[in-house]
Amino acid sequence: MARLCGIFSVPTESMSVVKHTDDALMNHLLAALPADEFSRLKPSLEPVSLALGDVIYESGEQLEHIYFPTTAIISLLYIMENGSTAEIGMSGNDGLVGIALYMGGSTTPSRAVVQSAGNAFRLPSKALTDEFSRGGIFQKILLRYTQSLMTQISQTAVCNRLHSVEKQLCRWLLINHDLLRSNKLIMTHDLIANMLGVRREGVSIAAGHLQEKGLIKYVRGTITMLDRDALEREACECYRVVKDEYDRLLGKYISQNH
Repeated sequence: MARLCGIFSVPTESMSVVKHTDDALMNHLLAALPADEFSRLKPSLEPVSLALGDVIYESGEQLEHIYFPTTAIISLLYIMENGSTAEIGMSGNDGLVGIALYMGGSTTPSRAVVQSAGNAFRLPSKALTDEFSRGGIFQKILLRYTQSLMTQISQTAVCNRLHSVEKQLCRWLLINHDLLRSNKLIMTHDLIANMLGVRREGVSIAAGHLQEKGLIKYVRGTITMLDRDALEREACECYRVVKDEYDRLLGKYISQNH
């Protein structure tokens, strides 16, 4: 386990197995499972506490667990040879991390990093593949989530190529708001720039414009969302495309439990 410092990683023991009070059913995918399928998984679900910057897995590393966040947010980052980074997707209580384990591989070229500290439940690869191979609702939900994640990754690539930093920042803030259900986000401009793959100055200018419009307030590393509706109007279509596709693919399962 390592912790991300800027765009580099250093060893740390910050991720720990804990007996926290979070229920695994706070994760929407787990909550959507029938009682019998969840009961088979429950003994193997292990609660973990994730600190900001924890590296869940590195590029090319053998995956041993799949993670179901409950209160944490995990970013999927692509790391270039020169060390520069760009976020290609993120997952919180709406999803999971580690799709390679059930998609026929056990490694991935991306790095998974904790963007917002919190908790998660992890499931060993054997318990995952055993239940997945049964072909029940668990398999259907994981495959549908994978399709929605592919949409998120594709739309992020399009957004980063075609839209302004300000619109990218709006999209990014809205996604974080959905996952955290909080109007406050503790995040520096440097870290946001690393996630978006843009210069810090660009993020500062974009955040300044949004603050002047009364949409956000930024003080000492804390971004407060003041007007969610206005922020959504300022965002490009990419946010709504990803959200609508997630709802289309998984809404019928999740709506029964949330």
